[in-house]
Amino acid sequence: MSDRGCLRIVKPGLLTTVQDLGRWSYQAEGVPVAGPMDVFSHRLANYLVGNAPAAATLEVTLLGPDLIVEADTVLAVTGADFDLTCDGAPMSVGTNIAVARGQTIRFGRRRLGARAYLAVAGGGLLTPAVLGSRATHLVSCMGGLDGRALAVGDELPVAAYAASPPNRARGLNLPTSRRARLRVLPGPQDDWFGEEAWVTLTRVSFRVSPRSNRMGYRLEGPPLARTRGGEPISEPVAMGTIQVPAAGEPILLMADRQTAGGYPKIGHVVSADLCLAGQLAPGDFIEFERCTHAEAVAALIARERELMAQMTPVASRGAW
Repeated sequence: MSDRGCLRIVKPGLLTTVQDLGRWSYQAEGVPVAGPMDVFSHRLANYLVGNAPAAATLEVTLLGPDLIVEADTVLAVTGADFDLTCDGAPMSVGTNIAVARGQTIRFGRRRLGARAYLAVAGGGLLTPAVLGSRATHLVSCMGGLDGRALAVGDELPVAAYAASPPNRARGLNLPTSRRARLRVLPGPQDDWFGEEAWVTLTRVSFRVSPRSNRMGYRLEGPPLARTRGGEPISEPVAMGTIQVPAAGEPILLMADRQTAGGYPKIGHVVSADLCLAGQLAPGDFIEFERCTHAEAVAALIARERELMAQMTPVASRGAW
């Protein structure tokens, strides 16, 4: 590792932000966590370039950027399936590539998935940390680069990194489609809903509304009927919480969620499936499947094994 360089934004795309694993331990003070919508792909990108899982990446949403890499380094793109080029040469999603100072990375047509993650070797994007995290939270204008989406001319500091790619994946990338089946556990206000609501939740395809964003997905479909009125006392919420306002339209909370919520929560998407939710775009569909706690734990173990089993260290670098 030597001197620093930067990623210079030539075209920002629709919504490109800096994200790490989030701003934890401050929810009690009203500070949101933020972080990647698809943690699996964020971690995979960092593994591919030899970074720690928490290193900051670029999260690219729906329409990708053009950027110039002002450093000799190694980078990787994972997640959504984009047409990628490096100085006009095709570049694959889910692998790593050594780039030279001055080369241009372009995100072209998006085939499937909603979000891609670009990781840079040498510790990731080195924007200033706020409360221990570089994650961008758009609503509070915190973290990343001035708490906002990237714009033309922005420069993101990175460390120049002249070594060979440290890791490689055997064709691993998160499977994406326009319809996700998400496993769900009963929520803390499960008793506010009868069997009819669960039948609706698990037998209907819900459409992700255009009113959705990084805070949460509003789901279009039949309303979920409550068995009691009123609202519960506000309590902490997590990514994957399914809350139901009085009108019955469910909302799936995502990375930029508020710290607490007062709507009853019928269920919670299991941790193993949150990455699948993070790859959905407005107009895509969600189907929910009720599961047990044991099944949720087994699914998370399987997801972690899937990630780790696919990773192979380059022989010259030894085990990692």
